[in-house]
Amino acid sequence: MPLDFGCNRLQTRRRSGATANGEEASVAVTISDVAKAAGVSASTVSRALTRPERVDAETKARIFAEIERLGYKVNRAARGLVTGRTSNLAVIVADLANPFFPDIVKGIQLRAHRRNLTTLLADSGENPEAELNLVGSLAPQVDGIVLCGSRMSDEQLAKAQQLAPVLLVNRSASGVPAVAVDNADGMRQAVRHLRALRHRRIGYVGGPTTSRSHHDRVDGARRAAADNGMELIELGNVEPSFGGGAAAADSVLLAEVSAVLTYNDMIAIGLMHRLVGYGVRVPDEISVVGFDDIPLAEMTYPPLTTVRFPRREAGEAAVDRLMRVLDGAEPEDDAAPLPTELVVRGSTTRLQTSPEGNHA
Repeated sequence: MPLDFGCNRLQTRRRSGATANGEEASVAVTISDVAKAAGVSASTVSRALTRPERVDAETKARIFAEIERLGYKVNRAARGLVTGRTSNLAVIVADLANPFFPDIVKGIQLRAHRRNLTTLLADSGENPEAELNLVGSLAPQVDGIVLCGSRMSDEQLAKAQQLAPVLLVNRSASGVPAVAVDNADGMRQAVRHLRALRHRRIGYVGGPTTSRSHHDRVDGARRAAADNGMELIELGNVEPSFGGGAAAADSVLLAEVSAVLTYNDMIAIGLMHRLVGYGVRVPDEISVVGFDDIPLAEMTYPPLTTVRFPRREAGEAAVDRLMRVLDGAEPEDDAAPLPTELVVRGSTTRLQTSPEGNHA
C-alpha cells in the first residue's frame, strides 16, 4: 500500500465537508488526491517528490502542476518518521562574500526545493577548522552536507565523513563523492586563446594554496603553455579578492609579460583596476584573463575575458548526486567533470609587435 506523507496546508477549494452546524470545513489534500487528479498512482507521486529522476518529464510536469493547483504540501515530520530522514540539507561555503558562490547555492536551493528539501546555509570564512566544526554542528539536523570550495585537508574530510554524509563541489578527495569541474581544460582554452593572439610570455596569478581548484588551474596552465610553446611565469599566490588582484599588479609588471591569467575573476578585476591606475592600457599593453565568469565580469571596463564555471549546474548536480549516495549508491569517483567554456570579451587583444618582433 502506498505511503501517504500527508500535508501541512489545507486546500478548501479542493475538498470540503459539512460540520454539525452546516458550515463548510476544510479537509486536508492527500497524496491520493494529487494522484487521482494527475491520473497516476500514489506511488508515482511519491517517487516524483523523492526521486524525480525516476519519473519521465511529461508525467512529472503533470504531477507538479496538480500539486501546485491543489496546494498539496509534504508533511516533513510524517515522512521523517517513515524514512528516518530530516528532509534537510546543509550547504557550507568557503566565503559567502565571494560572488562565485551565490549561483552554486542558488542551484542547490532550486534542486532541493524540487525534491521538497530544505537547505541550511553556513559560511566557513576560508577556515578549515571552522568548516569541520560547522559539519559537526549541522550533522544532527540534516541528511547530508554539500561542501562548496572546501578548504579542509584530506584528513579533516575523513573526520567530516564520520559525522555526516558529505559531497564536495569543485574539490576532489579519495573516497568522497564530488561534483568536479574541468578546471584544467578551462585553462587550456584560455592559454590557447592567448597563443592565437600572438602572446608568448604570459603570467599566472594564483589563489589560495589550500584550494584544490588553484592547483588544477595552475597545472592546466603549465601543460597548455608547454604544449603551445609559451613561457608561463608564475607570480605567486594572493587572496582571491579585489584587493589580492590589486596587490599583484607590481609583480605582473615586473615580470614583463604581455598577458596574465588569474585564479579567479575577482583577482583579475582588482588587477585591471590597479593597472589602469598606473596608466597601463588594458588590453593594448597587457591582456588579462579571469576564471569563473561571475556577473561582475561583463560589467568591468573593458569587459573581462574569462572562463565560465558552470556554477548553477554544479549546485543542481550536487543535490542529485548526494541524494543518490543517501539512497545507497556508490560514490561516482569516475563521474565526468562538468565542462568549462572560454568567454571572450574586451580584456584580451592581439599582441602588437615592433618590426624587430618585440612587444610594442
